[in-house]
Amino acid sequence: MKSDYAIMAIKNLRRRGIRSWLTLLGIVIGIIAVVSLISLGDGLKLAINSQFGADSTEVITVQAGGLSGYGPPGSGVINPLTTGDERAIENINNVKYTIGRLVETLKVEYNSKLQIGFATNVPSGIKGSYFYDNTGLEVSAGRLLYEGDTNKIVIGNDFSVASKSGFDKAVQVGDSIDINNKSFRVVGILKKEGSFIWDKIFLINENELKDLTNAGDTLDLIAVRVKDKTLMSKTAQDIEKLMRQRRDVKVGQEDFEVSTPEAMLATVNSILGGVQAFIVLVALISIFVGAIGIVNTMTTSVMERVKEIGIMKAIGAKNSDIFFQFFIEAGLLGFVGGFVGVLIGTGIGFIGIQGINSFIGASTPFNPNLILIFGTLIGSFLIGCISGVAPAMRAARMNPVEALRK
Repeated sequence: MKSDYAIMAIKNLRRRGIRSWLTLLGIVIGIIAVVSLISLGDGLKLAINSQFGADSTEVITVQAGGLSGYGPPGSGVINPLTTGDERAIENINNVKYTIGRLVETLKVEYNSKLQIGFATNVPSGIKGSYFYDNTGLEVSAGRLLYEGDTNKIVIGNDFSVASKSGFDKAVQVGDSIDINNKSFRVVGILKKEGSFIWDKIFLINENELKDLTNAGDTLDLIAVRVKDKTLMSKTAQDIEKLMRQRRDVKVGQEDFEVSTPEAMLATVNSILGGVQAFIVLVALISIFVGAIGIVNTMTTSVMERVKEIGIMKAIGAKNSDIFFQFFIEAGLLGFVGGFVGVLIGTGIGFIGIQGINSFIGASTPFNPNLILIFGTLIGSFLIGCISGVAPAMRAARMNPVEALRK
């Protein structure tokens, strides 16, 4: 019997045509906003994590503050970090090892094309192995840099693609590139990382990079690997205390930053969460307007079908039969609106994530949130049902004799 209600409801919705679609518009817009923006927010979180290497849960980043200009993270600061800071941090309990990082802006020339590029150092000694383990970098062609390599570099994957290299030509293993007017031979090409940092980087052995940039004992940032990730917060506090002593600053006046993966992710989540909350609020207003539209449409439908209701009651239909007829019809209106909104919203989310990947050079996969999708469909159906309660009750209470007279 309940299936008969659904079949009749579908026929009635199809008969009303354009009016049904206009009724759905508010719910469709709200569902599109919710699904697409939550999908984009989730994708953006993953993209940001991949860009800044937030995959590791055991690495603390120390960076100087007090910018005096523009440049890569940790560069152009008034009071930069030093190798002495690195050694001091390495002596803290629970610190497994530290890696001093340089991120330098260099003048790069290839194929008679000149551009500005970024280079980072491969540390000397055992820390070179730590660097590769920590970053997970691998080559798609050639090899990584070895201890003692001179005038040799490893390049990011984008440089091996003509359309992305910036040189109008793909760079290959064995080619020579001039960096700060010094010639280097390419010995390796990194695998695609989906990160504009690693896919556009030049790896140079530490001593050679220092010679090119006159970096001396300064560092742009220090990566700190901990022994026990459960003590991550305490280790970060110990580093802050040490750095305040070394730089002679008080609490609240720090000219440095100590960041954990959890803290960085929390900041990103806080910002994106605030944006998503605002959008969801706007979307809920659209859904509320759509619900009012369903109430209006179902009330109008009851008024138009008075004679039909009278006939149904005259041939034996119960009040509950009339109620369920209009109740299910309203629920279907909400469900169809949710279904259309989910389809369009998911499509927008997919296109948006592809756009983000293209813009920042990431390769974040699109993973539809199935809980969100099914929850949205169920929610839109319930909204329709609730919106149809009053019109359905009005139809069920009609006097059959008066209905037939009208």
